[in-house]
Amino acid sequence: MYQQKLPIILASKSPRRQELMKAMNLDFKVVLKEVDETYPEDLLPAEIAVYIAEKKAKAFDEDSKGSIIITADTIVAYNGEILGKPEDAHHATEMLTKLSGTNHQVYTGVSLTCNGEIRSFYDTTEVFFNTLTPVQIEYYIKNYQPMDKAGSYGIQDWIGLIAVAKIIGSYTNVMGLPTERLYKALAEGNWSV
Repeated sequence: MYQQKLPIILASKSPRRQELMKAMNLDFKVVLKEVDETYPEDLLPAEIAVYIAEKKAKAFDEDSKGSIIITADTIVAYNGEILGKPEDAHHATEMLTKLSGTNHQVYTGVSLTCNGEIRSFYDTTEVFFNTLTPVQIEYYIKNYQPMDKAGSYGIQDWIGLIAVAKIIGSYTNVMGLPTERLYKALAEGNWSV
């Protein structure tokens, strides 16, 4: 059982990450800082997720004294293409059309920072989509909020219920925070205070 000894700061505005942290019975507060999320073009998908999570963590260097800062970044990769957050409804339609009837990978990079020390990991989940009709895609975009989600979808939303045929790997990773890996990292932390 993880015994929380240090205050935890979740550096994420994602409501899904906040829900997952609450479901884990972790006591935390949310603190946000704007961070440039660009990355070098030559990185592999897993490296991108970790690179951005660590970039976010470095923005909290001064704040990590006596606290654990958790930062994360989730990306969707389809045939080697990175599908980030859509720019508009047309872009979301393009992404969901690509994912329809195929499989893709979801990568989440997570960084834990305490007293200036950053420890990072990533998780990968393979997601298999059924074929979506244009009407289903349009319905989802109009009635849900795909604009703040990598790949233009949330597995916990309507589209996850009707379109995700199966996954290989962590469900919570697709939501944006691989909770099993995070719990293990916190439990094994041994942070020097």
